[in-house]
Amino acid sequence: MTAQIRWLWSRLNANYWFYPALFSVFSAVLAFTLIWLDRNGFADWLNTMSIIVPARPDGATNMLSVIAGSMIGTAATVFSITIAAVAYASGNYGPRLLTNFMEDKGNQLSLATFIATFVYSIIVLRSVRAEDEVAANAADAASTALPGFVPQLSLLVAFALMAISVAVLVFFLNHIPSSIRINTVLEGIGERLLKQVRAEFPQRSCEAEPDEQPGGQPLRAEGTGYVQMIDFDELGEIAEEYGCAISLKVRTGDFVHPGVTLAELDGGEPDEDLTDKLHSALILGATRTPKQDPDFLIDELVEIALRALSPGINDPFTAITALHWLGAATAELGNRDLRKNARQEANEKWVYPLPDGFAHFVRRGFGAVRSAVATSPRASLVMFDVLANAASTIDETKRIDLLRGEAALLLEQARTALQGPDLQDVEDRHKAFRARFG
Repeated sequence: MTAQIRWLWSRLNANYWFYPALFSVFSAVLAFTLIWLDRNGFADWLNTMSIIVPARPDGATNMLSVIAGSMIGTAATVFSITIAAVAYASGNYGPRLLTNFMEDKGNQLSLATFIATFVYSIIVLRSVRAEDEVAANAADAASTALPGFVPQLSLLVAFALMAISVAVLVFFLNHIPSSIRINTVLEGIGERLLKQVRAEFPQRSCEAEPDEQPGGQPLRAEGTGYVQMIDFDELGEIAEEYGCAISLKVRTGDFVHPGVTLAELDGGEPDEDLTDKLHSALILGATRTPKQDPDFLIDELVEIALRALSPGINDPFTAITALHWLGAATAELGNRDLRKNARQEANEKWVYPLPDGFAHFVRRGFGAVRSAVATSPRASLVMFDVLANAASTIDETKRIDLLRGEAALLLEQARTALQGPDLQDVEDRHKAFRARFG
């Protein structure tokens, strides 16, 4: 259940309707509350302040009409600009980046602010009564000494919301071009990847690798889609309740369909009740998400690097920036205990995630981008430096050997793609790399 709540919250944060809807409800409640305060005389003190000139019905109506009309027009323009920016970024950097832009709080809150101001202004506008209008009821007539009714406090708040909306518009006009700059995009992915690594593998250890799985009776998938989230706490409680060990055969981000083995149970029979509980702990969806899935973010960096190094684009500097973030993530992984979310009670382990050792992440990152990097002399030189810098932060010899092996594979690949002075530079850099680590 906890995983399902987290999954629902992540889905709510990955769209453009949640915050606008939430802000609209809040603005409606605020409008009705302030109108009630105005009707019941709680805002009469505003009429005694010389700095505030009380608005007349015609002026209030015109002002609220202008605010409401301009805000809905601005919201439409903001949405159009956002869609254009998202289409540009996903087309140039990769469609998987669409999730990152959909989760961008700057875009979501900007759109929400304009729509909330529109909703507030429309509701307050409805309460304004001209001098020649008949009061709606006796309470209205008794609450206003002057002919007509103008909610002065509500009008003042409308001014404040208009000022906030202007400030948000200025922020948005700066945020959009900044957010689609490739360095900003890579920084966002890289920082999120580092945060995800620290969350998934909180313990620092260079020697701890995932444990071997005991195996057992298979649990088959019944649905189709990507594994979006796994509730390890719930799996641990299920395993403890039924006295069995659960060996997961999928990781977050894997695609499954009916018949695919999700897990193996050691010490228990997968009856209907147990099967239903286990299926509820693994949430499937139509797309991959960054939640619990460092591989997804690594794939995004790899995709940007591969696109940048393609013959049609030929932008090695973008690929170099992606390599730098891959190096930072690899160095972080190299100093972490990679036994993910394993539950242990009284020295007896209950849940065994699919083993993802350091070699898995090196292959997923540098291994996937190696062939493209080898075609670019400058990117190849930088990749040797990135591998060396990552290895310099790791104490475990086996993990350093994996990075040293990746450097050797890069040299071998470069020998098939480069020639002449470019190849000589790459070989010299590899010699320096070997000399540094023996």
